[in-house]
Amino acid sequence: MLLMLWSLSLSAADVGNVRVWLAPDNTRLVLDLSGPVEHALFPLDNPPRIVIDVPDSRMKADLSQLKLEGSPLRRVRSGVRNGDDLRIVLELNRKVQPRSFALKPNDQYGHRLVVDLAETALKASKKTARAKSPPAGGMRDVVIAIDAGHGGEDPGALGPGGVREKDVVMAIAHELHTLLEKEKGFKPVLVRNGDYYVELRKRTRLARRHSADLFVSIHADAFRDKRAHGASVWALSERGASSEMGRWLADTENNTDLIGGVGTLKLEDKDDLLAEVLLDMSMTASLSDSLVIADHVLTNMGRFARLHKNRVEQAGFVVLKSPDIPSILVETGFISNPREAQLLRSRKYQKKLARAMFDGIKLHFTRKPPAMTYLAWKKNGGKAAISRYKVSRGDSLSVIAQRNGISLQQLREMNRLTSDKIRIGQVLEIPVPTS
Repeated sequence: MLLMLWSLSLSAADVGNVRVWLAPDNTRLVLDLSGPVEHALFPLDNPPRIVIDVPDSRMKADLSQLKLEGSPLRRVRSGVRNGDDLRIVLELNRKVQPRSFALKPNDQYGHRLVVDLAETALKASKKTARAKSPPAGGMRDVVIAIDAGHGGEDPGALGPGGVREKDVVMAIAHELHTLLEKEKGFKPVLVRNGDYYVELRKRTRLARRHSADLFVSIHADAFRDKRAHGASVWALSERGASSEMGRWLADTENNTDLIGGVGTLKLEDKDDLLAEVLLDMSMTASLSDSLVIADHVLTNMGRFARLHKNRVEQAGFVVLKSPDIPSILVETGFISNPREAQLLRSRKYQKKLARAMFDGIKLHFTRKPPAMTYLAWKKNGGKAAISRYKVSRGDSLSVIAQRNGISLQQLREMNRLTSDKIRIGQVLEIPVPTS
C-alpha cells in the first residue's frame, strides 16, 4: 500500500546539512533547511527504500559523509527530478516503519524536516519479551530506572558557553548508574544510553519493561531571567495522578500494558470497579513512596547546592505519570544561570549530585525494601520473612498480591502455582515486605 505524508506548501529551500541519530529501536534522519518546505514521503519495494520528494529545493549537504553503521540505512542518495525538485532516496537493509514531520526553528536549529524510521520487528520482539521474573525464592535486586532528559535532536535547555542540558544530565545519569552498580542489592538501568531522543511516554514504558522499582528523571532548568537559580525535586501532583488514572482506565493501550509494581497485574480482564480500585491502590502507594524518596534527595542536595524551594514540588510531568512505579524528577539547577551552568559542567559537581540521589534512594529502599529482594532479606537478618494467608470467598490471586504489595508472579512462584486458580480454604505463603 502506498503511503503518502504531506506538509503544507510553503516555499523552496536548500538542504544545508543532514544528521542521523541512532537509537536502539529507531533511527532519526534530520534535514536542516534554509526555510519551510512541502514534502512527500512514500516507501518502495524490491529493493526496499523510502523516497522523499521536496519540490523546488536543492541538496547542499554531502550525503557520503553520513555515518550509517548499525542503522537500517544502507545508503542515502539524492537527485533532481522535473528540473527543480529534489528527490532523496533512503536505501534500506531491513524493514522499517517511516514517519515524517516538520520542526520550526528553535534556539539551536532552523527549519528542519525529520524522518523517523521505527524498526517494527524489534518493537514486536520487545513487546513479547517482558520483564524477567524474580528468581524462585526471592533475592532479586531493586531496579532503578535512570532517565537522562532530552537527547539527540532535542538538546534541552542551553546555557552560557554552549553547555547543553542533554549532555549534563547524561553525565550525571552515568555517575548515578556507577554508584548503584557498585551497591549490592541494586540494579541500575539507563533509559537512554546515548545521544538520541526517547518519547516521554516511552521512557516510562521502558522502565516498566525492566520491572523498575523507581524511575528517576534528571533535568536542568532554564528561565529567561538569568538570575533564576536553585535545584529542585518533583513528584506527581494529586491532580495529575487523578487525571492519569482516568486515562489509564479509559485507554485500551494502557489497559493491555502490564502494571502493578513489577508489571504483573492486568486491568484488561477486570470489571470497571475492580480495575479502578486496583489502579487507585497502586497509584496511591507509588505517589507516597515518590514523595518520601524525593524528600530524601532534596535534603541531600540542600547540603551543598542552592535550592529553588525548600520542599518537594509537585506537578503533572508526563514522565512522572506511571501508576505502578514511584517516580521523581530532579532539576539539578538552572543551566541558564551562569554560576550554576559552570557548576553543572564540573565533573566534581556532577558526582555530588549523583551521590545525593544515590544516598536518598539507598536510604529509602534500605528502610522499606520491596518483598523478595536482597535488601529485604538483609533487613530481616538473613531470613526470608513469610506470612500465611487462608483464601476466603471472593479472593483472587491478583487481589491478594496487590493487597500484600507483591507481584502476581512472585506469589505464583512462592506457592509453586501453575495457574491463577485458587480455592476457598487454601493456605498461601506470602513474602512480607519489611517496613
